[in-house]
Amino acid sequence: MTIPIPPPGIAAANDPASPPFGAFAPTSAQSAIIRLAQRTRLKRGAFRPMLSRLVNLLRAGPVDVAYQGASFRFYHQASATERGALFNPDYNLEELAFLREQTPTGGVFVDIGANVGTYAMVLARHVGAQGKVIAVEPHPVTQARLAFNLAASGATQVALVAAAAGPSDGELMIETDGDNLGASHIVSGTSSGSAIKVPSLRLQRILGDAGVSHVDALKIDVEGFEDRVLTTFFRQAPPSLWPRAVVIEHLSRNEWQDDCIADMRARGYAEIGKTRSNTFLVKL
Repeated sequence: MTIPIPPPGIAAANDPASPPFGAFAPTSAQSAIIRLAQRTRLKRGAFRPMLSRLVNLLRAGPVDVAYQGASFRFYHQASATERGALFNPDYNLEELAFLREQTPTGGVFVDIGANVGTYAMVLARHVGAQGKVIAVEPHPVTQARLAFNLAASGATQVALVAAAAGPSDGELMIETDGDNLGASHIVSGTSSGSAIKVPSLRLQRILGDAGVSHVDALKIDVEGFEDRVLTTFFRQAPPSLWPRAVVIEHLSRNEWQDDCIADMRARGYAEIGKTRSNTFLVKL
């Protein structure tokens, strides 16, 4: 598939020679634009691509910043998630508040579709050194960005699973539409020329390999493949492994083969909140 090529002199995120965190700290002009966006309505989604282009004109390449107390190198030019976290200090704040409320210090959090870590690293700080975060991300470029951010933040309690969560162990095809790397999704029909093959693991297998016996909270965002991951898991896994709280993206529920939220309600979960993008559930 087509991989974004950085400008001359800018190392790629998955380049072993990538400069250490701080090498791409925003310039004074870039910082001024970022602060302006964060304080005003410019932080909203409609304005972020324009802001990203402006920041990139001032200096091409990523920017190294803190987000929710963790260290991130944001490649904002081709990732809606990274643009959101860079320009909006309230990005996914309701979801993060719910997950922190449901996950105790020393607890276990699972992030399926971890992207560059904007959930995983925030929860890693929350659970602390005695807790555990399992971050599942199949795309090799995004994996590399996530691994860099984990190292930059010293998040040793995060286990990175370089695979897609799926209904069976094996392989799946993923592809990216347009230039939004965060929107990579599982190919359900005929694959395009840009599709790549990645390992696939059942969620129960992922938890077993990580050595966890319970899950406090789970977030899943896999672009319309949520049902294939969850319905298989709940059908096969013992209830002791079922997460106590779940945040599930519902924007692509029209692509679900089964209504996994209804399936969870039938298994004793209650829907207790919702944002534009996500549904919150807890096990009663």
